Amino acid sequence: MYTLKEIFYTIQGEGMHTGRPAIFLRFAGCNLWTGHEKHRISAICTFCDTDFVGTDGENGGKYEIDGLLDIIQSLWPKTSNTKPYLVLTGGEPAMQLDQKLLDAFHSQGFIVSIETNGTMPLPEGIDWICVSPKSNTLLTITEGDELKLVYPQADALPENFSHLGFKRFSLQPMDGPDVKQNIQKVIDYCKSNPQWQVSLQTHKILGIP
Repeated sequence: MYTLKEIFYTIQGEGMHTGRPAIFLRFAGCNLWTGHEKHRISAICTFCDTDFVGTDGENGGKYEIDGLLDIIQSLWPKTSNTKPYLVLTGGEPAMQLDQKLLDAFHSQGFIVSIETNGTMPLPEGIDWICVSPKSNTLLTITEGDELKLVYPQADALPENFSHLGFKRFSLQPMDGPDVKQNIQKVIDYCKSNPQWQVSLQTHKILGIP
């Protein structure tokens, strides 16, 4: 049984696949914060802006594998000749994703990507691995397709990760009251360190859920 906060069809808003139609599966729960405001000050990650608590989101609930496959098939356009592109996110999807579920997705021809904080092991064969490191954590996943760092973070400087085995390095401005200044900081850093590329949360800019 898998616990999902929400499952919805949208446009990927950030990182390498910005602009790509995708089905998001937001798994409930995270290993770096309970998701409750009263615990934020003591959380390992204190800047998260995502609601991943409970199952009250769109198509949220507790699912067996067949139920998840049915939801995905119903959300992907029937007229499309392209394979459904899934984004497994959270919270922290690695808390629930296992080899059996991943194999079931692949058996239906789905393309599977994951957005993870990189502190927990992953099953083999994920098609796109995007790791987003957080301050005061130890990465278990040190190679993959994309490292997407929210910037700035204390104790999570870009230079701490630039040697790792990722194909793309993305720097994303931290949202909040200082977002304009953070955008400029990201631009300046990427210009000085062209290994890194700017990633913006375009779904917020465009008003896409």
